Amino acid sequence: MTEKKYDQYLSSQPSMPIKPPISTKVNSNNKKTSPSNKSLPGKWLWIWLGLTGAAVVSATAGALLAFSLTSTPLKQTVLSPQEEAVFTSDESISSQSLRLPELTRPVNILILGTKVLSSEVEDATIPDQGYQALVNSFKGLADTMLLLRFDPANDKLTVLSIPRDTQAYVEGVGLTKLNEANYYGGPALAAKSISNLLGDVTVDRYVRVNVQGVEKLIDALGGVDLYVPKDMKYTDHSQHLYIDLKEGQQVLNGDKAMQFLRFRYDKYGDVGRIQRQQILMKGIVAQTMKPNTIIKIPEILSVIQSHLDTNLSVEEIVALAGFASQTEKSDVQMLMVPGDFSGDGKNAVSYWLPNENRITQMMAIHFNQMGKDFEWNDPTSVNIAIQDSTNNPTAVQGLMESLQEKGYSRVYVDNDWHEPLTVTKIVAQKGDDISATEVQAALGFGEVVVESTGSLASDITIQIGQDFLNN
Repeated sequence: MTEKKYDQYLSSQPSMPIKPPISTKVNSNNKKTSPSNKSLPGKWLWIWLGLTGAAVVSATAGALLAFSLTSTPLKQTVLSPQEEAVFTSDESISSQSLRLPELTRPVNILILGTKVLSSEVEDATIPDQGYQALVNSFKGLADTMLLLRFDPANDKLTVLSIPRDTQAYVEGVGLTKLNEANYYGGPALAAKSISNLLGDVTVDRYVRVNVQGVEKLIDALGGVDLYVPKDMKYTDHSQHLYIDLKEGQQVLNGDKAMQFLRFRYDKYGDVGRIQRQQILMKGIVAQTMKPNTIIKIPEILSVIQSHLDTNLSVEEIVALAGFASQTEKSDVQMLMVPGDFSGDGKNAVSYWLPNENRITQMMAIHFNQMGKDFEWNDPTSVNIAIQDSTNNPTAVQGLMESLQEKGYSRVYVDNDWHEPLTVTKIVAQKGDDISATEVQAALGFGEVVVESTGSLASDITIQIGQDFLNN
């Protein structure tokens, strides 16, 4: 890299191991500690926390041992040696100790979500129910593709969403939609194709889950709390799909969460669905971060295991969940493969055309994937969208004028943000958190978040909250 700004950014980050063993370790001197301003006073409270922590560890270890002895394997797909070689599965990421395991290096996990209908499979054991019923299978097109990076070196959890219509090369198929890779070659071909798209990034493990499994997972977690951005209503009798959600903050059970996830009928199509996936993922991550979730892992796995196919062991899942539970909300980053629409799906095949330069930049910053050089954005040339959650046109005009005074010339007003916000969000829509931080510094308010829930055409989306009106 030759860009001075990027060199400064990298030099400010903690160094990362290149390829050490990733076996999880238990070291009380190496555990994450809370910032001093979040410490809890009182010796009696520390004693109580210590006893509680010991009880949690003991209960979890015992439950995991019982689960591993009585459950069926989580891996339901037989991979050839060549397919196994796609993943770093020979490197353990779990400890056999009766203490909770802990990650020791960054780990990339591929998540594939499938939605397979009875009309799409040839299986005499599947009864004809008179409609296109969901089938407990992993062999269809990938309806959801995510690459998760658990990074203990920087205390970050990154979720990269990959549109199912992304145009990419799939070995043995050619240039096609990326979601076909799972259909033709299972998790290994999907991982290989996605790695190729993302600059040969390493994929350590995979998880495949079908929609029935996601529904059961959310129910096992006790639901997910989120803001439904608009009324959603859709009926498809052929699939027995009935979506009827109202706008507003609410706790969605598994069935309603699936309605939220499967709704696609807006102007952004699959990309709009990815934005809702990220909203749902934030809710699931928040629920996972609750202290009692780790204890429930054996129960959760027993509920969803028939809908789950993964080369992660139970101990490795606990290590990942333990890391996620200690990750601050501000350190969870939601990205999407940058690109543009091509075709309308009617007169031509609709693709999401990936932007190679943007992908290289994103992977370098968020996945430590140093490869090709890329052009760094001039901070004042970024596209900035403004979305208002305050129902105050004066605020929108005031913010636009303020940005222009500070040298930002490419500013436009987008649709309102329906969820009322207390704090203004400065969304790094394409993962450029450096430019987003500079915008925040120029304005003097708001919080920077890395996610792809803002305006698609923007580099940065500013969602105005009440704090702007107070200022």
